[in-house]
Amino acid sequence: MPDVNATVEMLLRWIHSLAGITWIGLLYFFNLVNVPLMKALDAPTKGKVIPELMPRALWWFRHGSWVTVLAGIIYYYLIVRAEPSHGKVLGLWMVLSVAAWGAIYALLRPSKGALNKGTILGVCVAIVALVLSWLIVRLNGGEGHTSRALSVGIGGGLGVIMMLNVWGIIWRNQKKIIAWTVENASKGTPIPAESGTLARQVFLASRTNFWLSIPMLFFMGAATHYPIFGG
Repeated sequence: MPDVNATVEMLLRWIHSLAGITWIGLLYFFNLVNVPLMKALDAPTKGKVIPELMPRALWWFRHGSWVTVLAGIIYYYLIVRAEPSHGKVLGLWMVLSVAAWGAIYALLRPSKGALNKGTILGVCVAIVALVLSWLIVRLNGGEGHTSRALSVGIGGGLGVIMMLNVWGIIWRNQKKIIAWTVENASKGTPIPAESGTLARQVFLASRTNFWLSIPMLFFMGAATHYPIFGG
């Protein structure tokens, strides 16, 4: 029979996977289905669809994100605790991940210049993700550190960025947009001009998460099945 440690790790992987499927599934729905759909709807139709669809979808979306990340952090600790200076590894990993999100948050602030162009913004975000990955390998790698821990560290770092985008940009802006849409539909209150700027930032943050999810899922899968960084 599995021992206590194996049971705890299995429960964490199960919760992490279940919440992650919910979160990333909705992320793909928003980017691949919802965005094209909303472009095709007129204002009165949006006034009926958005208040019914978005609060429900965003509830599962935002709560799925933090449950995924929390279970992942606990699981990551269980992986690195046998490695040298595991407290330093975990703390440095968190600092690097949050700092990388700070850089991406600055890039995603409303702008009318070059950063408003998807290609340029995408290159900048990719550079931040690459620097984060390099720093994790450079500072948390070396003798005594496993490929599994480094892969989970990179994938988890990208996951932290994505979760902070959900709560720091997407949900914060969407709350206002939904409230304005409801008031417009029920009372005829004009939607503030600010709505367009906030919606653009939501789109960019969501599209950033969409692209970051691809390497994130690769490194999570590589942790056990593809030893990129040696043993």
